[in-house]
Formats: sequence, structure tokens, C-alpha cells
Amino acid sequence: MKNIKQFISDFGWPRIIILFFLVSLFVTAPFVGVRLDASISDVLARFGRNAIFVLALVPMVQSGCGLNFGLSIGILAGLLGAAVSLQFNVFGALGFGFGLAVAIPFAVLFGWLYGKLLNKVKGEEMTIAIYVGFASVMFMCIMWVILPFNNPNMVWAYAGTGLRTNLTVNEMDAAEFPHWRMILDDFLAIRMGPFFKFPTGILLFVAFCAFLVRLFMRTRTGTALTAVGSNPDYARASGVSVDRMRTVSVVVSTVLGAVGSLVYSQSYGFAQLYLGPLLMPFAAIAALLIGGASVKKASIVNVIVGAFLFQGLLTMTPSVINSIVKSDMSEVVRVIVSNGIILYALTRKTKVSK
Repeated sequence: MKNIKQFISDFGWPRIIILFFLVSLFVTAPFVGVRLDASISDVLARFGRNAIFVLALVPMVQSGCGLNFGLSIGILAGLLGAAVSLQFNVFGALGFGFGLAVAIPFAVLFGWLYGKLLNKVKGEEMTIAIYVGFASVMFMCIMWVILPFNNPNMVWAYAGTGLRTNLTVNEMDAAEFPHWRMILDDFLAIRMGPFFKFPTGILLFVAFCAFLVRLFMRTRTGTALTAVGSNPDYARASGVSVDRMRTVSVVVSTVLGAVGSLVYSQSYGFAQLYLGPLLMPFAAIAALLIGGASVKKASIVNVIVGAFLFQGLLTMTPSVINSIVKSDMSEVVRVIVSNGIILYALTRKTKVSK
């Protein structure tokens, strides 16, 4: 009994409730006319396109900077890379790679500036990150209008200037000139029947990114970064530059956010500009916390478990509930789960600190 209580205390009631609720949705699905094969395929696809956003949170948590509510900065760098790739009509896998090559330097620069700012406000990182993330999105709303993009497939038709809200990465009119829609999802994809598709390519890409992060965290820099998050005074006494390690963690997080942005865009078939990135960090943070992470400690396992549970919930709930009550509740569930889990984690942190 004591072990069960300890497990519940460590894992948390919200995560246990979500796990049981998700299982019940899968069990109920066939009885209300929802196809399990299509639902599982959707869950896997959603997991692949969102997991790197969740992974991007790990370095900053481990360095003591807390949950990265400013992940939008990295997402914006990824959108810049996507826009430049589409501007020059670079197609296929080369177009996706070109987008990454453009986005990563922007992400490094943005992350470095972001990290310098967070070093000035130690102890208030998460609060400042929200303001910085929101302000960056609003600033880019202006830049999307005035930046010198002129590809007719990207700008508003009636004015000829200013980027559209959604930039398609779908195929163009000529089949021999595809952009990079689902360039990862369709790579080595396994199809079984008309409804099930196993997105091998995007899952392999997520696994590769997770491997790189794990490898980085085991390097000397990664170990120093974790030491700074665990005990900054001890790390400083050992000759580790606390501010430098915190900045490194922010840069890595921002770069991963940029990579995740391009993965997300290729999977959906469009890059969503303007207010699109505004609330995306909240869903990633909620997923990480559902996976068992805290504001001071996160792991790759937390990323995988959390991303699967969260995306499974957002996939299955509208399908099953809509079939029963004939009403779309997906947005309500997303808001309740995202904000509820974040609120739980932050209030739990306060109690522990006392």
C-alpha cells in the first residue's frame, strides 16, 4: 500500500487520470463507430510532428531555466527558414534541408540573445519567457508584412506584398516540382489498408533528434549544464560558468524549436505565420509535464511518454466524444488539459519549495 501511495505521489493524479481516460477512449472507440486503425495512425502522426517541440524543453529545464514558455522564438526561426526555402522554390528533400540550413543560424542568434536576457532575470525566467515569446510573435507579425518576399505563391494576391497567413508546402501545379510536404512522413512509410499509415520517416527523425540530445547531455558541456541546474553554487565553485551554460541550454532549446517548426510544417503541408506560434509552447509544456517531468528535471522518457499521451488525448477525445454527443470538443479539451497540467505543476513546485 505504501509503494502504491508513493507511486501515485511521484507520478501525479493528473497523469494517472489522463492515462486511464486515454485507454478508455481507445476501448470505447469501436463501439461508437470510430476506426481504431485510423485513430492510431493519427496519434502516431501527431506524436511525430509535435515531439521535437517537447524535446526542445529538456535542455532549459535541466539547466535550471525552467519551462521554456518562449519556445515561440525558435518556432519563428523555423518559419523564417521555411519562408526562405519557399521563396527560392527549393523542392523536395533539398528544400526541407535548405529550410533547416537557414533556420538554424537564425535560431542560434535568437537563442543567444534570449539566453542573455534570461541571465539578467534569474528566478523569473518563466514569467519573462512568456512576455518575450508573445512580443516576438507580435514583432514578426509586422515583419511578415514588410520583409522582401515576392514569390507569387506566398504573398497576398490583391496587394502583391506581405506574406499570407499560411504558406503551403504542398505540391505545385507541375508534378515534377513538388515542395516538401510530408517529406518525412512518407519516407519509408508503412501502409496497411486505406486507413492505417505508420509514419516511419518522421518517427526516425524524432528518434535521431532525441539521440542527439541524449548524447549532448552526456558530454562534458551537457554534464556541466545539468550541474548548473542542480546546484549552481557548486558548479560555480567547480569552475563552471553558470551564465554560459544557461545560455548554451537556451540556444539548444531554440534550435530544436526551429527544427520542430519545420517538421511540423512539412507534416501539415503548410507553415502558419502571424499568430500561429503564439500558444504552441503551452501544448509542448503540458505534454512534457504529463510525461512526468517537473520544472527542475526532465528526461527523454518524459518527452516520449508525455507527447504520446497528450497527442493521443487530443486525437481520440474529439473522435469519440463527437460521435457520442455530436459536438466538437477538441479545443475545449486542449485548453483544459494544457493549462490544467501547467497550473498543477507550478502549484506543486510552490508547495515543495516551502
